[in-house]
Amino acid sequence: MKQFILLFATLTVLAGCQTTSKQVTADMRLLLNDNVFLDYQEVNIESEEDIFALDRDAKEFIKRQVSPVVDPVDRMETLVRLIFDRSEFNLLYMGSANTTAQQTFENRAANCLSMSIMTYALAKEAGFAVRFQDVDIPEYWTRRDGYSLLNGHINILMKPQDPGVVHLINTGLQVDFDPQNPRNNFPKQFVTKQSVTSMFYNNKGADALLSNSYNEAYAYFRRAALLSPRFISTWVNLGILYRIVGDYESAENVYKYALQLDEGNLTTWENLAYLYEFTGREEEAEEIARRVESVRRDNPFFHFIQGEQAFEKNDFETALMHYRNALKLDRSKHEIYYGLAKTYYEIGDVRRSQMYFKKAKDRSRSHQDQERYQGKLDLLSRDDSQKL
Repeated sequence: MKQFILLFATLTVLAGCQTTSKQVTADMRLLLNDNVFLDYQEVNIESEEDIFALDRDAKEFIKRQVSPVVDPVDRMETLVRLIFDRSEFNLLYMGSANTTAQQTFENRAANCLSMSIMTYALAKEAGFAVRFQDVDIPEYWTRRDGYSLLNGHINILMKPQDPGVVHLINTGLQVDFDPQNPRNNFPKQFVTKQSVTSMFYNNKGADALLSNSYNEAYAYFRRAALLSPRFISTWVNLGILYRIVGDYESAENVYKYALQLDEGNLTTWENLAYLYEFTGREEEAEEIARRVESVRRDNPFFHFIQGEQAFEKNDFETALMHYRNALKLDRSKHEIYYGLAKTYYEIGDVRRSQMYFKKAKDRSRSHQDQERYQGKLDLLSRDDSQKL
């Protein structure tokens, strides 16, 4: 649910899922450099059973609130309503919350992956047939701790599973935890529970990398790679980890392996370019960067992330230029309006800052984001009244 370069290091969080393979090749094992991370085996990694397990309270929730509903379609809708209904379940969206089904149930905060994992487990407990779907969304970045994060997306498809009952209508229910935009029009493919487990490990590894816990990051990336060797996100993130600890040869090798899996993966190319620049191979880096940028010019979030990076450097004029370019391509994303709002505030244009905060609030579909933007507007209003 997401975490990329553009002149910075890149994390692939939940990027598009490739077909998994149970066979681990000898060549692939050579890409795992255990000698660099001597304490990785001390990391306690959740098993697949741990990730999807529910305790007695969660099962009682299903038994008490969902199971009494007789009609299977109504029963599915009841479960989904309870999950989404803040007054009943108080489930909040949190992009960095990579948690197990039980932790999500207890914490009532999660990202799209952990929400989907919890819902899968609850739906199974309620007796439904459930499958995960990987949604092929356009490249979409967010910023966190100085990194640009590429966000992927999954949802679930739930169906009744009543023996001997024939449903005359399509009773499948697609459950999507995207807090921004509906994903109904994007291509989807079913992915296995094993693939989702690999995504979970990949996200946990990315969290550990962001907190500079490199042995933990390696342990999770290693487990994800062994479980799903064709999951490109893991290899890209492992390459970043190798670069950070100074193992440049291994970093280049895993990027090249990822390109064997998908030669057109822009994120892999971008990170390879950054590695080349970092190690003094500027001509190769610039040639790759030019090709990547030519492909991404029409993606608003390519311009948005450049604006974010310029903003972090206090280069507000450049940030405004990039945010405006993003807005020309897409006027529906609240993040772009927020970028403009915070930049205008930094340069002292309070009127335009207020205008763009209002637009950001209007275009946000997340209750938390709407409250956040309203809080900014309230602060700006108080500042104005004090000046008057």
